[in-house]
Amino acid sequence: MNFPENLRYTKDHEWIQLLDDNIAKIGITDFAQQELGDIVFIDINAAGKALKAEEVFGTVEAVKTVSDLYLPVAGTIVEVNEALNDRPESVNTDPYNEGWMIKLKVDNPADLDALMTAAAYEALVG
Repeated sequence: MNFPENLRYTKDHEWIQLLDDNIAKIGITDFAQQELGDIVFIDINAAGKALKAEEVFGTVEAVKTVSDLYLPVAGTIVEVNEALNDRPESVNTDPYNEGWMIKLKVDNPADLDALMTAAAYEALVG
């Protein structure tokens, strides 16, 4: 499994990458997509909403289950990856690039420091 060093991770299997101007890209981890199996639908209707850390921002539907998606840190959702409407399987094939889910204007970038490093996340999912 792949856990890029430049990302931070949550116990709920989301990843976050801080970009420029306090904007972060968020998705689910390689481990999460493997556990879910074939992803057939992503439902995120929170664009423009300000949410707190650990609030649900959408769901991911796989052949065998539906799982909630949790926000790693507080902020306002500024963009949803619309390409996932036509190609939800991108989350399976490329969870860290094409399969990203939202972009978030982060309230406090220092909050990312409380999230897991790649090594800590790898130890969690072992």
